[in-house]
Amino acid sequence: MSAADLASGKGHKDENFPVASVLIEARYRPAVMAFYRFARVADDVADHATATARERLRLLEQMRATLMGKHEKDAPALALRRALAERNLPSTHALDLLEAFRRDVVKSRYESWDELMDYCRYSAAPVGRMVLDIHGEDPATWPANDALCAALQVINHLQDCAKDYRELDRVYLPQEELAAAGVRLDALAEPRASPGLRLVIAGLARRTAELLGRSRPFASQIRNGRLRFEVAFIQRIAEDLTERLSRCDPLSERVHHTKLELAGLALSATGRLLREPRHPRNSAATRS
Repeated sequence: MSAADLASGKGHKDENFPVASVLIEARYRPAVMAFYRFARVADDVADHATATARERLRLLEQMRATLMGKHEKDAPALALRRALAERNLPSTHALDLLEAFRRDVVKSRYESWDELMDYCRYSAAPVGRMVLDIHGEDPATWPANDALCAALQVINHLQDCAKDYRELDRVYLPQEELAAAGVRLDALAEPRASPGLRLVIAGLARRTAELLGRSRPFASQIRNGRLRFEVAFIQRIAEDLTERLSRCDPLSERVHHTKLELAGLALSATGRLLREPRHPRNSAATRS
């Protein structure tokens, strides 16, 4: 069995947030897509419903070994290794991402917000950092990137909290928060969120809003115009979803945006970019 045998068939257009959109320039797209395909397959391996934990860990290790050049057994990892070599980029971010997927196999509960943020350091931040590196952006942008990526990860956890529990027996909502509100885990299997669970979700949405406050300057720090707009658009999507999650029940209500709503947020992001000056913290020479 190979990692590709466990692929879900999900593509970049099926993700909750824009991935490798038309805004990404053609010269960057092959590397971005190589990273996405690698991440998608690794995610599918970690979340596979019938493969044993031992088999999933073996396949993730096979991906890591291929990425490190020890062999060429995993096709997505090999493609990414070659794409990174072409751009003289390290495999650090991809390796960090594999650590997150390894944790998904062996860990199903998170005790505190700090523990969840440590997970996001491996599961979310490397995605944005890799895209920034591919575009030749300065690592000075990483703190704002990390805040945005962590916010996106938590938003996904909140939107999918019932699905994660029912299908994977995985709960990312901090156990401390659930216990303080008197919420049992089986509340995630109910058709509607209890008042206590709503309280927990709203509280986590407020913490997510704080992350988004830290990431607000991110787009203005990016040199590449197309990537700057993409980040501004994602920031607006995340802000709106966080506001919805602070008042809606993701177990019984629609939280995801319609295409018309996304169009409105794109206009809002454009207006914000036009109003706010760019802060050129990024001084690195562009790699092409």
